[in-house]
Amino acid sequence: MTASYGAWPSGSDPAVLRRDAARAHERFLTTGALSGLPLRDVVRDSWRRSRNRGVDPETGCPGAAALAAPELRDYRLGHPLAAVLPVIRRLLVDTAQEDDQVVAVGDARARLLWVEGAPALVARAERIGFAEGADWSEAAAGTNAPGTALALGRPLQIYASEHFSRPVQAWSCSAAPVHDPDTGAILGVVDLTGGDHIAAPHALALVRATVAAVESELRVLRLQRVLPAPRAPAVRLLEVLGRDRARLTTPNGSLELSPRHSEILYLLARHPRGLTADALAVRLHEQDGALVTVRAEMSRLRRLLGPALLASRPYRLLLPVTTDADAVRAHLTHGSPARALAGYPGPLLPRSLSPAVAEARDELACELRRVLRRHADPGLLLEWTERPDNDDDLEMLQAAAEALPPQSPRALVLRTRLERALR
Repeated sequence: MTASYGAWPSGSDPAVLRRDAARAHERFLTTGALSGLPLRDVVRDSWRRSRNRGVDPETGCPGAAALAAPELRDYRLGHPLAAVLPVIRRLLVDTAQEDDQVVAVGDARARLLWVEGAPALVARAERIGFAEGADWSEAAAGTNAPGTALALGRPLQIYASEHFSRPVQAWSCSAAPVHDPDTGAILGVVDLTGGDHIAAPHALALVRATVAAVESELRVLRLQRVLPAPRAPAVRLLEVLGRDRARLTTPNGSLELSPRHSEILYLLARHPRGLTADALAVRLHEQDGALVTVRAEMSRLRRLLGPALLASRPYRLLLPVTTDADAVRAHLTHGSPARALAGYPGPLLPRSLSPAVAEARDELACELRRVLRRHADPGLLLEWTERPDNDDDLEMLQAAAEALPPQSPRALVLRTRLERALR
């Protein structure tokens, strides 16, 4: 097993890994700095995403967002992984009961559908919210194997203090996504959780072998018509870049939202665990907002979108909604600045005065600018400086001028623009 699959190299000292990760975690939470820390890139990037998503490192456990028992039961019955659960039990759960391990199977959003294994360990896991029905996406729980494996779309291990949330740092986990054998779409995730031994390369190899068996079984069941043919995923896209009024596209068509509803839906998409009326009011207003106003807006938005998409107590989205801002972040994370810039028509809800939206807007623009400067591609830098909104961006004008040959006519034009802007 190689590190490219997210596994620790064979022979690593667990005590040293735990100590180094714990020190790095403390420094990151104290200073916000990640450079120079003894971390794998996959962990460094995940910590940054966890912080940007607002995950609380002290209490970032998603038990409060768990599905109620009746909802979970109905959801599991209709999920395609229910049909292959016997394979997972035979290959992982049967041995987990003897080896102090917990096996979890989640959906494509890292909602845990089944959590089984050694009874005492399952009970311990429940105390940190690692339980059936809980949301363990990276956005809800921070860096963790099932959530981060789904965020990146590949198998990986997270060892002890590499978890973003402190309550989870006593555990280690190995996870791999399950793909539809026909379409390649991610159906869910299989996770093995326990002590330090779960960070060994053979643990991830076992999980990957189980996933391969699960995908083969899915293909067989589909050929035997035990399972229906896959349906196209119901994509719900919220476009917020370069628009004052967000556009929501669902399988039923597109809908342009009011500026206030645009802010609310974007914030809920950014906080999949949901927000109380108080938390939403704080994020929408510079000063304390009137809760009655927030509740009235939520009532109107729920009538507009329907109860199948929007729930209350707390206010949250019941179905996945992705945003074009998420797509830009994904391109930046995976080292594709050209795609990120192509997918960025302008600032996020540019006229919004919501403090939380303004922070997200500045954060995304700064991250994009930083990557473009580091990449130093003259074409991309020029494209940025030639956009109307960036006419006075001195830093990027300077970077573009420096990336071009000194005698280039375009470099001379850029330096003239820079001098004019400075005057």
